[in-house]
Formats: sequence, C-alpha cells, structure tokens
Amino acid sequence: MEGQEGTQELHLVLAHKLFLLRHPDVQDIEKVRLKEEVFAVVKADDMAALYEALIADSVLERDQGVLDAMREKNDGEIKKLDEKIADAEENLGESEVREAHLAKSLFFIRIGDKEKALEQLKVTESKTVAVGQKMDLVFYTLQLAFFYMDFDLISKSIDKAKNLFEEGGDWERKNRLKVYEGLYCMSTRNFKKAADLFLDSISTFTTYELFPYDTFIFYTVLTSIISLDRVSLKQKVVDAPEILTVIGKIPHLSEFLNSLYDCQYKSFFLAFAGLTEQIKLDRYLHPHFRYYMREVRTVVYSQFLESYKSVTIEAMAKAFGVTVEFIDVELSRFIAAGKLHCKIDKVAGVLETNRPDAKNALYQATIKQGDFLLNRIQKLSRVIDL
Repeated sequence: MEGQEGTQELHLVLAHKLFLLRHPDVQDIEKVRLKEEVFAVVKADDMAALYEALIADSVLERDQGVLDAMREKNDGEIKKLDEKIADAEENLGESEVREAHLAKSLFFIRIGDKEKALEQLKVTESKTVAVGQKMDLVFYTLQLAFFYMDFDLISKSIDKAKNLFEEGGDWERKNRLKVYEGLYCMSTRNFKKAADLFLDSISTFTTYELFPYDTFIFYTVLTSIISLDRVSLKQKVVDAPEILTVIGKIPHLSEFLNSLYDCQYKSFFLAFAGLTEQIKLDRYLHPHFRYYMREVRTVVYSQFLESYKSVTIEAMAKAFGVTVEFIDVELSRFIAAGKLHCKIDKVAGVLETNRPDAKNALYQATIKQGDFLLNRIQKLSRVIDL
C-alpha cells in the first residue's frame, strides 16, 4: 500500500472518489462517471470485502457473478500466500518468514479487508525486529485508517510510532510521521498543531502516498492563515520559497494568501469564494467547512479593525466589496460570539473597537488566582489547627 515518489496511494485516490460519490453537492452526471471508476478499481483489485460493504451502503449495485469471481480469486491467492508462509517457516530464515507474512498483510490491504489486514499486520510485527521495518508497518496501518477515517486507530498508531522513535528510527520516517500527524490534526480540527507540523515538513516532504505536494501546500496555507500571526505568516508562508514555487498552480490560493497579507480585502473575498468549492469537496476538510469559513472571516475582520479606533460601517463594507447590511449582520454575529472586540453604533453607523488590554487581563487573572490560593491556605490552616 506504499505510494511511489510523486504518486498517491491508489486506495486513498479511491477513498476520495467514494467521498465525492456520497457528496450531496456533486452533480448526478459526475456521480455516474465516479461510480463506473470506483467499480472498475474494485473489480481490478478483486476487492470483495469492500465491494460487499459498498453494496450494503447502496453505493454500488450487486453483481453476484463478479462477487463470486472476486471471492474465488481471493481464496486462491490466500492459499498461495499461506503455502509461501509455510515454506518459509520450514525451509528459510526469519527474514523470509517476515516477508511472506508482510505479503499477506499487503494482500488484505489491497482487497480492502480491514479486520484481516490489521490482524495480519500484528502477526507481521511479531516477526519484525528492526525499528525501521516496524515503523513501515505503522505507516501501512495509518494509510488503512485514513482510508476508513478511523480516527481512534490513527491516534493509537501515531502514539505507537512516537514510542518506536524513542528506540531509534531515521529522520526520513520521522519527517513522514509529521505529515501523517498533521493530516490527523487537520481532520480533527486542531488547525494550529496541523499548521506547525506541515510547516516543519515543507522542505523534507516525501509523503507522496498520502497526497501530492500541491495538495500538501494547499493544506499548509489554509491551516497557517487561521493559526499564525502576521509576522509569522510573512516569514513562514508568504515568503517561503517552497510555497512560492507551487502556490501559483493552485487556483485562487495565491490571491487568497497575498490579498490577506496586503490588506486587499475585496480581492481576498473573491479568492475566498473561489476556494470554498475546493474546501467543500475535500474529504478531510469538508466536516469543518463552516467552522473554517467562520475562522477565516474572524481573522480578516480582526485584521481590518486592528488599524482603527473607530470606522464607519460604510467604509468597511466598501473595503470588502459587500453591502452595509451584510457587514452589519455579519459583525453582529461575531461580536455576540465574542470573536470580535468592537461594538456597533447603529445610529451613527460607526464601529468602535475596544481591544482587550493584555496587561490588565493578566493582572486581573493574577489577583484572582492569588485570592483562590489564599482561600485554600486558610482552609488548610483550619484543618491543621484541629
């Protein structure tokens, strides 16, 4: 299940097609084409277990003849693999035994049988001594987990990989793990940690089995925009040579990033509108689409208001290329949710910022914690006196 350099692992390509096939915003004519492609891949790899699951989910129609042929081929292949394992155990060394078990693990992964694949990977691990080879087995497990979006398995596998690195392990695998963990963090809405992990991996990216480099840069820019301050964004993203070489190939992304940094808010909203479809049709970002939309708008509105003590609603609406009514409704929601530090003077048509005083907030917190500590000490002293 390991992708070659520059090519995405075929099972994850299939997972994306299955996601689009179930997506309500994808047109029916496109779904017809996707269904044909999915069926062709399932049939070509004799993925009997996955085919049965897709039939149960009403994604594909049952073709009993095809299913029986798949099962027959699978049974024949398993028999051959078992014979190789038996031969290796009788006549060959430990290394050959491990390779025979690994071949069986990869076969179960290829046909989409999750339970048997995980079971066989455990058997293979018991035959494995080298830390690097154990890490490779964890990567196979992670790829399988991302196919099924099994976050519990992903989390456990990442923790297991980190424990293995304490025993040793090379930098190439450590850097690959950062991308896997970054994708997990992004998929579970931890955008700050995802951005940090992706940015650490920009110059050492080799994880082509998960996604192409263009997609990696797409994720890096999106997570960084809502996680980094202006200075960090300039240093790590806007001026990063690795990002500059690729960003122009991704529609709307360059305008999205640079218009935010250059305070060209009208251009930013146009680019953002262009990007929304890509975000919505991404299987990792789709569950967080509405959240991401809110966070990006919070960042851009906060940046605009940072420059003013007070500003008219009309001026802000003009800067963003939207109506006064839209800005009024939009800001009301963000202010009520505590996302923006300003108030609207509807009569005067003015926005007044009331930026929080960090030093004063720290002072108040210290006083509060001090009072709490004194109360605990007094209670303790009464107990001791008794």
